[in-house]
Parts: sequence; C-alpha cells; structure tokens
Amino acid sequence: MWEYIWKQYKKYEEAVNYLIFGVLAFVVNTVVYWIAARAMGATKETPFLISMATMIAWIVAVIFAYWTNRTFVFKSQTSDRNGQLKEFTGFMGARVATGILDWLIILFMATNLGINDVISKMVSNFFVIVCNYFLSKLFIFKKAGTSDSEEEDRRSERNG
Repeated sequence: MWEYIWKQYKKYEEAVNYLIFGVLAFVVNTVVYWIAARAMGATKETPFLISMATMIAWIVAVIFAYWTNRTFVFKSQTSDRNGQLKEFTGFMGARVATGILDWLIILFMATNLGINDVISKMVSNFFVIVCNYFLSKLFIFKKAGTSDSEEEDRRSERNG
C-alpha cells in the first residue's frame, strides 16, 4: 500500500508539493491578514485598512511562497546570480499581478457584497493560488538547461 502511495506521489510530486505548500501559503496569508486586520481595526467600512492588511499579508506570503516554490516544489537548480535574479524578478512580477487580483477580489467582496473580510480573503486566495501555479510552472521555474521552446516542447509531450 505504501509503495503504491509513494509511486503516485513521485508521479505527481510537483503538483502534490505545490498543493501542500499552496495550502501553507494560504494559511500564512490568511492568518497574517487576520492578525493585521484585527490589529488595525479593519472592517468593511474601512477599505483602506483592509487594503493595508491585505498588502502586509501578501508580502509575508510571497516571501514564504518564493522560498518554498524554489526549494521544494519546482526544485530550481539555477545557481548563477543572473539566473536567480531572473527567477526572482519573474516570480515577483507574477506575484504583483496576482496580488492586485487578490486585492481587487477581497475589496469587492468585502465592501460591495458585504461578505466577511476573512471569508473574502479565503475565496480570493483560491483563485490566486491557481493562477500562481500556472505562472510559476510555465514562466518562472523552468528545468535547468531548457530554453523556452524546449520547455514548451516538453510540456506538449507530457500533455499529449
């Protein structure tokens, strides 16, 4: 039984690890948001404070996600400074885009729809995590030694 589970894990290791660390990033983001929002007294009547708490949670979650994605999920082998800088800036660029998405979703749900801000944050995180996986997989953490066209060919072969 354990052999079968291990075999399945190894087959889908990247996706499973992303799911595990995605859940952990979700928890980090939500908990930091909750702490920051409560410390500042954020309510649906204070969209600026909701925005500030969202930004604080985003910064902490992005730092956590970069480290876990690079180390445990995509297992980046990039060791030269230029390659690491390219990865980091790509990661940050993608996270800025999904951070804006996060902010827009939570602000809309909490202030326009009157949904609890923490619930709004959880819903937003779901969409952000899915977007982040595809951005990281397709554009940021490519296998060492593969060009963009080689990486695309490898994905095409794998997906049939």
